[in-house]
Amino acid sequence: MNYFLQKLTKIRFIIFLDQLLFRIKDDEVFATGTQLTFFLILSIFPFIIMLLNIVSYTPFIKQSILYDIIFYLPLETQKLFHGFVKEIAVSSSQELLSIAAVLGIWSASSGMKAVIKAINKAYNSGENRSYLKLRLMSIVFTIALLLLIVLVFMTLIFGEVLANKLFTFLGLSFFFKTLWSYMRIVIPLCYMIFIFALLYKYSPCRNKLHKIEFTSTLPGAIFATLGWMLTSVFFSYYVNNFGRFAITYGSLVGVILLFIWLYISSIIIVLGGEINATLDFFKTYGYKLHIDKSLLVGIIHKF
Repeated sequence: MNYFLQKLTKIRFIIFLDQLLFRIKDDEVFATGTQLTFFLILSIFPFIIMLLNIVSYTPFIKQSILYDIIFYLPLETQKLFHGFVKEIAVSSSQELLSIAAVLGIWSASSGMKAVIKAINKAYNSGENRSYLKLRLMSIVFTIALLLLIVLVFMTLIFGEVLANKLFTFLGLSFFFKTLWSYMRIVIPLCYMIFIFALLYKYSPCRNKLHKIEFTSTLPGAIFATLGWMLTSVFFSYYVNNFGRFAITYGSLVGVILLFIWLYISSIIIVLGGEINATLDFFKTYGYKLHIDKSLLVGIIHKF
């Protein structure tokens, strides 16, 4: 058994996995995910108010943009958002909505601030930034996220129109529908990877000598993007087809499922940071088993 374990320590993927699992345990990722979920719960509805406010100045219909975003959530959670959006759209004046959006920046940025702290912890970076700087960073990221979401839908809508005209001009209109069915998935994925990459680059507290390169954040960004999308799809499919949450939670089922989905999302976001931090560690200290940062070493010693 000991010989087998010794062999495992020579495999590059096992070394990476060992270091990652050690970091997940050492940084208490699941506990951090719980804390992050709390802040996201408080910030998600102010974030929606801001998003609707920005969208109101574009050609989009208020409800439709959000419905596209939450399409992969469980049906009960979708109903929760639908009711909230309908209430905002019907009962709120433009002036009140604008005031709520401005005030909501502070609340929504609290969730982003928690994300920044969680990623900084993943990189094991000491936090010496002032409260004001952290709050300003979280506000900037919140606004940037809002603008990028709107930009995604602008790209999808106007990109479809322009691409359709181009393919028609080239006599390839029959090919356009097939191509665009894939592009509608690829474009949002690319934007999400870009957002996560920026988040992983600027969240850790690093000096100029140890700054994080944009390209080094891509592994975690790709993992977070694909992981979030796939788990959301599978979670939604399970709840809609096999889950019996309504029997247990009754009318609160939509809220409970939202909590669970946000918790899963929080874990994935933090794991993306842990993956990047693990790769950054090996880049600095060499790709080998480190005795003081290993779970596998402890298992080997038992045998």
